[in-house]
Amino acid sequence: MRLPDFVRTTTFRWTSVAIALSILVFSAFVYWEAGSSMQADMDGSIAEAVVSIAATVPERRIVTIEDRLAADPRRIRLAGLFGADGRRIAGNLREIPPELAIDGRVQATQAVRMDAQAAESMSVRAIGRRLPDGQVLVIARHSGELQELAAAIGRALLLGLPMAGCLSLAIGGLLSFRVQRRVDELHTQVRRIVDAGLRERLPTANLDHPFDKLAIVANGMLDEIEVLVTEMAETGNEIAHDLRTPLTRVRVGLERGRVNAATVADLQSVADRAIAGVDEVLAIITSLLRIREIEHYGDRRGFCDVALAGLMREACDLYAPIAEDKQVSLCADLDDEVIVRCDRDLLQEAVINLVDNAVKFTPAHGEVRLVLTREAGNVVIRISDTGPGIRADDREAVLRRFYRSDKSRQSAGVGLGLNLVAAIVKLHGFRLALSTGPNCVAEIICPMSEA
Repeated sequence: MRLPDFVRTTTFRWTSVAIALSILVFSAFVYWEAGSSMQADMDGSIAEAVVSIAATVPERRIVTIEDRLAADPRRIRLAGLFGADGRRIAGNLREIPPELAIDGRVQATQAVRMDAQAAESMSVRAIGRRLPDGQVLVIARHSGELQELAAAIGRALLLGLPMAGCLSLAIGGLLSFRVQRRVDELHTQVRRIVDAGLRERLPTANLDHPFDKLAIVANGMLDEIEVLVTEMAETGNEIAHDLRTPLTRVRVGLERGRVNAATVADLQSVADRAIAGVDEVLAIITSLLRIREIEHYGDRRGFCDVALAGLMREACDLYAPIAEDKQVSLCADLDDEVIVRCDRDLLQEAVINLVDNAVKFTPAHGEVRLVLTREAGNVVIRISDTGPGIRADDREAVLRRFYRSDKSRQSAGVGLGLNLVAAIVKLHGFRLALSTGPNCVAEIICPMSEA
């Protein structure tokens, strides 16, 4: 027969075992504490009695011992007064217990009780004192009470353990059932969220409860997943759209070349245009893979202290011929002492992308300026131009993949440059700032490192 789900859970097993062990440990503690307390009381009573009798005058010792024994209907008290030679003078002890240390503490030993009924050997707690006149006084008490206590607690445990076992199973089952019910509810809610396309969320009761905390964390994760799924869907659409155009041009060009080309030169021209179109597609794919690598597999092991002035001069040298062809002035104002901890190749790639955009969108006789400076405890890489700039409503959009504003539609590019820059800046923990309006200013703001 298949057991209910809540019985087969780890919560049920561990809760039941924990409660059963707790009951056993508690019972053992009660037994030990009760026995220790009772023994301490017994030892205290014996020690007080020996002190009291020893303090009486010699003529009253025998009477005091006989009075003590007479007031013992349960026959648990023992006492004996012995001479210096060990001869019994008074009391119901036949002899001084051989193992009893005189003038020591109360201890467990064996003694022989003598009275009108018979001689009886028994386990006792006893103490012995040597008196000033040489006599030895022994006071003892039968320790059968401790044995009776142990037997009583043992019987109670035998009777109570089955009940404790049933109680532990009941508590474990209740807790496990509650947890299993919440898990089933969570499973149902998750299935509903999946069926609803991640639009719904787990309900919370605003209580400091583990399941509420789990629901809050799960809802935050679902928010992130929904954003990622939406971005993936949008990116997929954008990729399909942006790849469709160059691929369509390639196909149309090849089809027309096959029909209209009359010479080898015509076919070569068609092939060159097709290769250029394929290169554009490959550039898109390469940029996407690069962005994904930076965003998801960023590795900081290649970080080191880099002097940024040299890095930015290399970018200037790279674009100086292009700027000259466009009749654009490209100049730099760089602080040679600035050092930043970064991945040199990645940060250079970001700077090159920003310089490329600045040169590309700056009209003839305009200016592109690179500045490296220190401001308010930060290092600022500033690239400004005299181009049309970015509209205020485009500032966030230009960082998205494949976004190209109306004024850039006629320019070469795939709309991934600024998205790549944003990914590199995020990996470094820096900040990218873009101005709006004419004369665009792009800044990479990063913490300053000491050389």
